[in-house]
Amino acid sequence: MPIDRTASVSIDVPRGLAGVVVTNTVLGDVRGLEGFYHYRQYSAVDLAQTRSFEDVWHLMVHGELPDAERAAAFATETAALRRLPEEVRAALPAIAAASGPSGPLAGLRSALSLLGAVKGFRPVYDIDAEQRRADTVAATAAVPTLLTALYRLGRGLEPVDPRNDLSYAANYLYMLTGSEPEPRRARAVEQYLISTIDHGFNASTFTARVIASTGADVVAALVGAVGALSGPLHGGAPRRALDTLDAIGTPDRIDPWIRERVLAGERIMGFGHPVYRTEDPRSRMLRGIAQQIGGPLVEFAIEVEQHVEAILAELKPGRELHTNVEFYAGVVMELCGLPREMFTPTFAAARVVGWSANILEQAQDSKIIRPAARYIGPQPPVAVPAFA
Repeated sequence: MPIDRTASVSIDVPRGLAGVVVTNTVLGDVRGLEGFYHYRQYSAVDLAQTRSFEDVWHLMVHGELPDAERAAAFATETAALRRLPEEVRAALPAIAAASGPSGPLAGLRSALSLLGAVKGFRPVYDIDAEQRRADTVAATAAVPTLLTALYRLGRGLEPVDPRNDLSYAANYLYMLTGSEPEPRRARAVEQYLISTIDHGFNASTFTARVIASTGADVVAALVGAVGALSGPLHGGAPRRALDTLDAIGTPDRIDPWIRERVLAGERIMGFGHPVYRTEDPRSRMLRGIAQQIGGPLVEFAIEVEQHVEAILAELKPGRELHTNVEFYAGVVMELCGLPREMFTPTFAAARVVGWSANILEQAQDSKIIRPAARYIGPQPPVAVPAFA
């Protein structure tokens, strides 16, 4: 039943807005009971297995999968946007130094803001749909360059200039390491990136849409989304899932280590999801990619997965708790040579496409997102005490 928005009576909703439908979208959906999600009607997993990152980027911001000619043109267009304006390049050493132990994701907030200012991004409220799209593409193309430069500067290394002849994923790895990546590993990272482009109205996506609903510029919305992603309950789990594998150490320690923490009420990072009641389809795909690469880490991760799921089924009966995307995402990124401090930034390098698509969709609606809160403090009005 439609809500009467002129009514003065507030409407109670579940804590955390769980399950509350706040808008309509054509960008995709997550069907948690089925273990399925899609981007504009195409299975996201199928896209990750059959198409390039640039193709799916085109799908998200232009609304259709490109044919070969358009795919090549879009890849050329986006590759040309990877280089940073000189004003931004000159500021990166100071941003990296100031970010310090907070890392590249914290620096990205400042660097993105500067990029938007230098490029003169205007409020989405004041520009047409084509300019909005152009702004999102320019910002997205620059994100890997910013992240890798901040990472390298933070370690006393010179940034590596982007290459136009490499794909989005291969160029990202190249700028990170200074070496052209092995095709198999570049493709593995590309598949991970595609699988995490978008995933319903998660916290960072919703944040981007709230900011876009005010009519602010594209970069303002992206910076807000990056801030939301930085939280350990959202984008920080891949590294923590690998830290769990390190802490367990050997197969004989799996059961006692996991049981102790589950019984203490601690969360096992990399397991469980607020939407899926089946195995996370992203986890299934990434497990397969990890197995193709192979090695002791993969074997141990699979053994840990099997034990943890059995223990969780025993100690938390009735709850479907399986690995989520973060568990095998961490394994795949480790196998492909990404440093752990770049796991969440790499997530951001993918999700920026999904945020952009949501910003574009939200900008079509001039209604600002403005929910209410229930006041539960002392009963007003209280007399203001005299100044002593």
